[in-house]
Amino acid sequence: MQQRTIKKPVEVVGIGLHKGEPIKLRLEPLNADAGIVFYREDLAMSIPLSPSSVIDTRMATVIGSQKGFISTIEHFLSAVYAYGIDNLRVVVNGNEMPIMDGSAISFCLLLEEAGIELQHAPKKIIRVKETVEIRDGDKFVRLVPDERSLFDFRIKFDHPAIGEQSETFEFSTSGFVEKIARARTFGFAKDIQYLKSQNLALGATLQNAIGLDEHKILNPEGLRFDNEFAKHKVLDAMGDMMIAGHNILGRYESFAGSHKLNFELTSKLLSRSTSYELIKAEALPNQAFARSFA
Repeated sequence: MQQRTIKKPVEVVGIGLHKGEPIKLRLEPLNADAGIVFYREDLAMSIPLSPSSVIDTRMATVIGSQKGFISTIEHFLSAVYAYGIDNLRVVVNGNEMPIMDGSAISFCLLLEEAGIELQHAPKKIIRVKETVEIRDGDKFVRLVPDERSLFDFRIKFDHPAIGEQSETFEFSTSGFVEKIARARTFGFAKDIQYLKSQNLALGATLQNAIGLDEHKILNPEGLRFDNEFAKHKVLDAMGDMMIAGHNILGRYESFAGSHKLNFELTSKLLSRSTSYELIKAEALPNQAFARSFA
């Protein structure tokens, strides 16, 4: 299995979730072994994708430095993960990614428009060798050795429209597009009102998120899936795992996980050489994982 980039540059303009301003996103091919590199066009600043670039995880995954940052990268990165993209330049002209419809499906369509280019270098995979776990009270995230790529997420909200939900997803590109990519982010009206008073979430609407008051869903069209909230948590987790820079072979499990816990998980995994190995995809004993990108 070879490394992947895109065949041609593509771009799109969307609204930023927090500033509510138009953000131009441009994707460009990169050479083999270049990795995923974000670029703030307005600051002429490159930000390589790695746990060391993460500077905030309170409301979204944010990468950068004191000079500048890019927020809300997880939805886009879930699509990058799903299509097995190894090398890519991600150019934006502001401090956040466009929110699009609050899911990852627009980014999937953008990657399909660009096309997938196979490169003359073997694809590298992070293979989990030892269980790694992060806990915060009853909340946890963990990676467990497995010859499949699985995402198992459980949530519990004291809200009549959510309650307890779960989603178990065995990874494949086609499965992601069909079962996960269209699941939208969600927020509570009381929180949005406060955030907007702080000049945040200025771009949040019912066109790019599921809104909830104390009792019900506010979107007139309702949900896209019965367990859309849990599916979106899987989407977020896939994007956050991509911070490691490669697709991961293993089982991700979580109860009430968050961007913060996911970041701590990838950091802990990569800090312990006995917990993982970076191997060529062609060396995997089970080639079903490689076929999942077809």
